[in-house]
Amino acid sequence: MFLEVAGLVVRLIYSIVLMLVAPLVWFGMGWRARKTEGDWGIFAAERFGCFPQPWDGRPPVWVHAVSVGEVRAAVPLIQSLLLKGDRVLLTHMTPTGRAEARRLLAREISDGQVRQQWIPYDFYGSMNRFLRHFSPRLVILIEREVWPNLVHAARVRRVPVILASARFSERSARQTRRINQIFGGLLRDTYSGLTKVLAQTPEDARRLFDAGAPDVSVCGNLKFDVTLPVVAVQGGQAWHERIARPTVVIASTREGEDARFVPLIAEQVRQPIEPAGVPPLFVLVPRHPERFDQAAGLLDSHRLRYVRWSMIRDDPAALDDVKEMEVILGDTMGELPFFYGASDAAIVGGSFEPHGGQNFIEASAIGVPVLVGPHTRNFRDAVISALQAQALVQVNDPEQALMQALQWLREPDQAHQIGMAGKSWVATHVGATARISEAIATLNPMDDQGF
Repeated sequence: MFLEVAGLVVRLIYSIVLMLVAPLVWFGMGWRARKTEGDWGIFAAERFGCFPQPWDGRPPVWVHAVSVGEVRAAVPLIQSLLLKGDRVLLTHMTPTGRAEARRLLAREISDGQVRQQWIPYDFYGSMNRFLRHFSPRLVILIEREVWPNLVHAARVRRVPVILASARFSERSARQTRRINQIFGGLLRDTYSGLTKVLAQTPEDARRLFDAGAPDVSVCGNLKFDVTLPVVAVQGGQAWHERIARPTVVIASTREGEDARFVPLIAEQVRQPIEPAGVPPLFVLVPRHPERFDQAAGLLDSHRLRYVRWSMIRDDPAALDDVKEMEVILGDTMGELPFFYGASDAAIVGGSFEPHGGQNFIEASAIGVPVLVGPHTRNFRDAVISALQAQALVQVNDPEQALMQALQWLREPDQAHQIGMAGKSWVATHVGATARISEAIATLNPMDDQGF
């Protein structure tokens, strides 16, 4: 009884603090919305768990994928659920995640198999109304999206909550311990409320168990199960053949990285690559759309001949113009499979400034040799594994990355060897979707999980 009262008090304090800081969160979301011209649904009724019409179907499986990376990782699992006859309620926090899901699951959304919503803010009333409205039979949170009032509201309603493809770094563990000290064990109580945790690695599993999760096992990383669109990859390969130039894609760059890469590109774009005897083409793809214009400004300031991909992607006549360009600015979303197919080498950003890295597995999956920088905490175990398999090269800074990529252009046999090692490495790690599906199938929603 004492523990229940203590938990109630801690969640009450958390909820009050959340309400006090909510205006700052909304201001930040509004600022990003103005920069990207995106719809965040900041004050949409569904953000507060309010819906004018009743849910029209049987209890769905609620899958929460916060943004683009989690959406891509979740797609194979969602498709597996649909094949078994479930309907899926898919929620997001960001408009880019919402748009990516619409792109990847267009048919399923159109057919009504998948319903998209904004995730409610983690006010207890909002979460409780959301759960009451949709009455999901199961909640699946992708990677690390664990919210105290969400988990507690689900526990009260006896809805199992699974944290799938979970990652939990040492940094996250330290942050969790600090929050527990401030809020009297809030997150320990939250993690203890999870029905099952399916971690990416044994290290993630150990840290999650230490954080309070009672039922933890290892399932692997869903990102290995992502099937890249064959048409997009083959389209990129065909486009690469037509332009007949050695190509380097610098993908998913984050804040501070474009400013480091662009001057280096300017130094190299006019150096012919032997044996082709033509200068390289660089494809620069910022991670977030709000930075497309900033990247364009950097290219302008260094007097590089470039073209925005959005201006030429649907214009076959623009191919001759591309042959005169030095850089293509990838200013569209969801086209990395095409660019990877069109490249001879890939430098994956988010890792040259302390952002934690971005997903490099997609490039490796199609046999493109990959380079990453020193900051890869978000993919720490995958990077270590790939390095051990000689399927990846990690460097210290953008200059080393660019020099190695250009060396691969000059020595395609070495590049091919790295690329094929990457492809084989990805193949050995596939299977997280099947393991998560098996865990779901054996889950008894009425099991006593301490509800």
